[in-house]
Amino acid sequence: MPTQQFNNFQLPPGLQTILKNIKSILLAILLFAVVWSGFFQVEPEEAGVITRFGQFTRLVEPGLNFKIPFLESVTKVAVERQQKQEFGFRTTSSSTRSDYSKENTADESLMLTGDLNLADVEWVVQYRIEDPYKYLFMVRDPESTLRDISESAMRQVVGDRTVNEVLTVGRTEIAQTVKELVQSICNDYSLGIGIEQVVLQDVNPPDQVKAAFNAVNQAQQEKETLINQAKSEYNKVIPRAHGQAQETIQKAEGYATARINTAMGEAARFNMLYNEYIKAPDVTKRRIYMETMQKVLPKLGNKIITDQEGNNVLPLLQMQMNTKQAAQ
Repeated sequence: MPTQQFNNFQLPPGLQTILKNIKSILLAILLFAVVWSGFFQVEPEEAGVITRFGQFTRLVEPGLNFKIPFLESVTKVAVERQQKQEFGFRTTSSSTRSDYSKENTADESLMLTGDLNLADVEWVVQYRIEDPYKYLFMVRDPESTLRDISESAMRQVVGDRTVNEVLTVGRTEIAQTVKELVQSICNDYSLGIGIEQVVLQDVNPPDQVKAAFNAVNQAQQEKETLINQAKSEYNKVIPRAHGQAQETIQKAEGYATARINTAMGEAARFNMLYNEYIKAPDVTKRRIYMETMQKVLPKLGNKIITDQEGNNVLPLLQMQMNTKQAAQ
């Protein structure tokens, strides 16, 4: 009898309405939470990779995006951030003054050169993720793969050069060659990584022979310094000598031109005078005689002019003496 009464028990209508409202509110809250969980934010330097049940579906751009809750998941990949891998050392702290450590890194930095010498090579590979899909799905562990590729490429390039090239003049070429080789292998493996720079941080001989190698390096630097000084002196002297030679040549050409022009003018004058002489020889002779006497006589002192029949020159001498006395 009590059980039958319990089964026939009904809540008051007002309470039933309240329960229905609570259920609706909870259902709405749950639905809102489910929908809200589908929204996510992708930062400006990232790209979002959407997978559905582990399978790639699409890439999303930076900003507010939506995925299907519980069915899709997102992996954010930093595609604009420059990342790096260090070889032969590790950065222990990067504050105002960075600290480094070489602990447990000798195996990756000690290399054999082409002339069978040892070199301790420290370098950095700087890269960016160019293709998030390849980076996440084409290779199982892209970071470890990139380390193996970089170390293999560096050993190959260093092994093709002498120790002097590795320590001194060949460092820039080595870094560029390693960069190109690593990028080529990354493309073949579809890593989705772009190598931006390979930097040789420090290249030293092993500690046992460091003193001898340092002496060789110093001698090489002194040689380069002397060569540069000689080139500088050469660049100062040779252009000046070329300039002086050119100036002398131009002066000689100018002098030759002037002499030729003068000679041609005198020749033309002589030809003109000769032509006039041919026309009237006596007149020309007399004119030439008069012009010559006009130039010569002013340069003489006292002059005595007589006719052809003058026999007695004493009066003229007396006149000359009177003239001198009057002048005194």
